[in-house]
Amino acid sequence: MVVFPLLVMFFFTSMMQEGQPTDMPVGVVDHDHSSLSRQLVRRLDAFQTSHVVAVYPTVRDARKAVQAGEIYAFLYIPEGTSDKLLAQRRPTVSFYYNMAYYAAGTLLYRDLTTITTLGSASVGMATLQAKGVPPAQIQSFLQPIVIDLHQISNPWTNYNIYLSTVLVPGVIMLFIFLITAYSLGTELKFKRSRQWLSMADGNIVVALAGKMLPQTLIFLAIVYGYMYYVFGVLGFPHPGGIMRIAMLGLATVLSSQGFGIFAFGLMPSLRMSMSVCSLWAVLSFSMAGSAFPVMGMDSALESLSWLFPLRHYFMVYQITVFNGYEMLDAWFHIAALVAFALLPIMVLRKIRNAMLTYVYIP
Repeated sequence: MVVFPLLVMFFFTSMMQEGQPTDMPVGVVDHDHSSLSRQLVRRLDAFQTSHVVAVYPTVRDARKAVQAGEIYAFLYIPEGTSDKLLAQRRPTVSFYYNMAYYAAGTLLYRDLTTITTLGSASVGMATLQAKGVPPAQIQSFLQPIVIDLHQISNPWTNYNIYLSTVLVPGVIMLFIFLITAYSLGTELKFKRSRQWLSMADGNIVVALAGKMLPQTLIFLAIVYGYMYYVFGVLGFPHPGGIMRIAMLGLATVLSSQGFGIFAFGLMPSLRMSMSVCSLWAVLSFSMAGSAFPVMGMDSALESLSWLFPLRHYFMVYQITVFNGYEMLDAWFHIAALVAFALLPIMVLRKIRNAMLTYVYIP
């Protein structure tokens, strides 16, 4: 309940403390051997995210290096590229990148696209200067539209801000699911269920409240400690303010415990309830919508995403904390978290009957 959430919190935030990967290995296949091709390679190596580690004699060798995981991408410059470019005959320059590593593939695709564009632009600039075209006209010809990029809420493109705010709460919710189901299942396993109910005078509501309240306080301390660490110490952006963060932390713990109790109520078995909680928690990472947008999923999966507490946590965090919109804009997701917290009401009678009559089966 304490050690593993803390380990997960520091593991993910320290793993991505640089914000985004830098100096990712890239290869080059240069069959042109010209000053222009060497200039392209130097410019590619100068990018923050790319680092040219090897020059391969053939495309086949470079492809094998990608498949072996030695490099993430490579640039292929065929013979005669500079001659065709100077003669304005549009040479073909190819680049290959490995999208099995999503972040690395995306960032290197950006670098490789930029470097090939800069290569043709430099030659075009030199040609136009030789013809006596004024610099202002050259700039408007080579770049007719200037892009003024503003990334909302995360101008640094810090992957730690994007990923740690979903992965860490998702793992903490997984622990809450499992421990909630485990703490109920062990009453049956160790034959303490009737004694547990008798201590509450047979009232299952009192019994559950007495068992869950200490866990709630511990998990609230863990969640609020995580939020203080990422928002207060690491300085993650949170224009929504402290009160919304505190309310989201409370809703996260209560909804997770509610789901754990509900899963045990559906299947009053230590093994089966923990298996369901594990499966649901692991699927939550895919269904939350942080890595792949839910609106781009199949319609059946898009509908299924509403059944995962992490999805609603992510939406409330994104709308109210990360972007600073009003709580009313996320009311449906807030209501969903409240509904998850109230799910145990549906299985109270079944849990009571299980504690009185069920026999533990390993």
